[in-house]
Amino acid sequence: MTQELTLVTGVSGFVGAAVARTLAASGRRVRGLVRSTSPGGNLTDFPGELVEGDLRDAASVNRAMAGVRHVFHVAADYRIWARDPGEIVRNNRTTTQNVIDAALGAGIQRMVYTSSVATLLPDPAGAADESRAARPEQVVGAYKRSKVMAEDLVRRAIVDRRLPAVIVHPSTPIGPGDVKPTPTGRILVEAANGKMPAFVDSGLNLVHVDDVARGHLLALEHGRIGEGYILGGQDVTLAEMLAAIARQVGRKPPTIRVPRLPLMPLAWANERLAALLGYEPFLTLDGLRMAGHHMFYSSAKAARELGYSARPYEAAIADAIGWFRETGMIR
Repeated sequence: MTQELTLVTGVSGFVGAAVARTLAASGRRVRGLVRSTSPGGNLTDFPGELVEGDLRDAASVNRAMAGVRHVFHVAADYRIWARDPGEIVRNNRTTTQNVIDAALGAGIQRMVYTSSVATLLPDPAGAADESRAARPEQVVGAYKRSKVMAEDLVRRAIVDRRLPAVIVHPSTPIGPGDVKPTPTGRILVEAANGKMPAFVDSGLNLVHVDDVARGHLLALEHGRIGEGYILGGQDVTLAEMLAAIARQVGRKPPTIRVPRLPLMPLAWANERLAALLGYEPFLTLDGLRMAGHHMFYSSAKAARELGYSARPYEAAIADAIGWFRETGMIR
């Protein structure tokens, strides 16, 4: 076991909290960087040291980086919709650049950067791999554009400034600790509460958040500098996901499949109302556009080079449902 200090960003969030727990369990000394306004749900009994700062402020990132050997930059502005979409892009680019600069200034040994499968183009022929890198103009929505741009900053720093970074691409994590919850977590909660009577023809790759966290540790220990690794689970259609949720909560699965096009005006109206009243809409235009693809991905490279594996998606759904029930989000 090592007692080298490891900095993790985004520890109040879903994936960041899971990464921090996994690192601490492996014997590492963990420091988490949090804002004063960060939600506290995942910070109770945090397995390490918490320091206050804002990733948008270079000085506070530099302070958090003092004495650090390894860095996991997990934090991101993960919103499918915002009143000002440009804010998502600015946040994810600025915070990533600040972490890069601080890590290089501190002489860190290795950095694991949490990108996303959002930076990879779906493969119409099946499961996409790490070779299908997207350009900003090829992806849907501000969040995906921001992650493509932020990953490009990391890749440029690897080449131009010798940043010792490994990149990981989580697919669609579910499981305990989804405090916000994420867009997929919202689907799970709504479906478990019987509020999703219909579905669109879409598909995604579901993975347990703790398997994603373990993949981060494997990337630190075995990943090659400059390489990217998809950390996924199993490819499932949305209909299959909703049926699995229904089985586990004792409900009948939805059987009505609706086309996306008639939902577009409803999504537009939902976004206008959300902008007026200040809440995050459930149905969005970008969400519907993304649903037009089966977002299937292969983790074969991570399995081969890192020793990565993931449990069945039904087990991830079960753990997520159990946690959402404990928090009262699922009745």
